[in-house]
Amino acid sequence: MRTCVTYALAVTLALGAALMAQQPDDARVAVRPKVPGVLRLNLRERKEGKVVQRTADWQAAQTAIIVCDMWDDHYCKSAAQRVGVMAPRMNQVLSAAREHGVMIIHAPSGTLDQYAGTPYRKRMQQAAAAKPPVPLGKWCELDSSREPPLPVDVSKCPCDDPVVGPAVRRFSRQHPALDITGFDGVSDTGEEIYNFCAEQGISNIVLMGVHTNMCVLGRPFGIRQLVRLGKNVVLARDLTDAMYDPRQPPYVSHARGTELVVEHIERYWCPSILGEDLTRVVPGSDDPVQR
Repeated sequence: MRTCVTYALAVTLALGAALMAQQPDDARVAVRPKVPGVLRLNLRERKEGKVVQRTADWQAAQTAIIVCDMWDDHYCKSAAQRVGVMAPRMNQVLSAAREHGVMIIHAPSGTLDQYAGTPYRKRMQQAAAAKPPVPLGKWCELDSSREPPLPVDVSKCPCDDPVVGPAVRRFSRQHPALDITGFDGVSDTGEEIYNFCAEQGISNIVLMGVHTNMCVLGRPFGIRQLVRLGKNVVLARDLTDAMYDPRQPPYVSHARGTELVVEHIERYWCPSILGEDLTRVVPGSDDPVQR
């Protein structure tokens, strides 16, 4: 009897392997289903020196969250420590948003070799090429036609370690406290992310991650580029962190330095929200659609 069971199991495994072998390397990876549900976001922005708050309703099916450069380590140990504290809170928000049908795009720049061949990479790579309304650059520098210099000075040193070590690469992948699962995607290129959003009808994008005054603004999938592309963009202000050393101008605490950068973004680029806005939908908005 045991021999029969063992033989049957071996046949089953062999058939499964054969079926897998028949799948072409370019077979399309499934994308998330588009489901009903409305996110009600409490937007904060700054106009003419005043804080303005309003609400906006975004369809979950048309919304993506981009997680920017939440690496597993950093040469600046204070920055790495803050990411370690932030990552579990961020993961809770991402998990809730994912359950409501929001697309999650992980963008741990420079580490995509770690995700090669996974469905999360293939999902982003398989999107058809789309023509953007403006060129997609490799980096979006400060735009003097739209914004003044950033409110924190990092020209001498952006790291707030007591003794700053060499600025060498310490990271290898995304922080392990952030789950990559389900219908998530992984990409760090502006072209792939734009193509995917165009193909999937995503017009609303939330940015979270690090660092607010650097990659969150400047990456080819960052705030400056996405605003120029005409997307509806918001920053999750409680799920970000700046690179800033209080020993540099304007000589404020690190927390206040990050707030100053957030205020800059709210004034010149896009509103901000709190992460909890992404954890729920308007009651009843996710009920079955009557056809």
